Amino acid sequence: MNLRIFVDYWNFQLTWNERTGGARCDWLQVPTAFTGAATSLLASAGLGSLTLQETRVYAGYEAGREAPLKNWLHNFLDRQPGFRVFTSERHWRAHPVHCRACGTLTDRCPSCNGDFGPAAEKTIDARIVTDLIGLAWEGAYDVAVLVSSDKDFIPAVDYLQSKNIHVVNATWHGRGNELAKICWASFELDGYTAALIRA
Repeated sequence: MNLRIFVDYWNFQLTWNERTGGARCDWLQVPTAFTGAATSLLASAGLGSLTLQETRVYAGYEAGREAPLKNWLHNFLDRQPGFRVFTSERHWRAHPVHCRACGTLTDRCPSCNGDFGPAAEKTIDARIVTDLIGLAWEGAYDVAVLVSSDKDFIPAVDYLQSKNIHVVNATWHGRGNELAKICWASFELDGYTAALIRA
């Protein structure tokens, strides 16, 4: 059975930073670790072995401030065998903040004069969903490991599984229970941190 790994970079990386105290992840070991986890789950269900086709990493970045991240993703990780990297520049949307104490509405930080507002990540989520469904439609994989805790992927996973694609969720302990429940199987990333910490 063919396997593809889909990594929601920031969904993985932010919790990795919290749980490892900011240790560096050895990304070159990620495919081996996650393929091993998925293989064990399939073997326990009597479904045979897996052949990894590729690991796809999806990341948003902020122009300027996160230029080193973009450089690493494209000029290092994307050049490694078996990796494909997809990035999208994050665009900030202004979002004024209301002070409950005095009633003032402001759209700028009083310390640095920067804009308040959430970064848009929906482009990356849409790309992951498009690739999950598009590659399945092309018959490019039988099993997907989806590395994310984001419940926005539930409708796509539900659809894929109705077409006999097995989706294995790789998530953090205590996060993403809704997505893990809908997936064919899941494993917790916490058990892999020691093996993935870069020496």
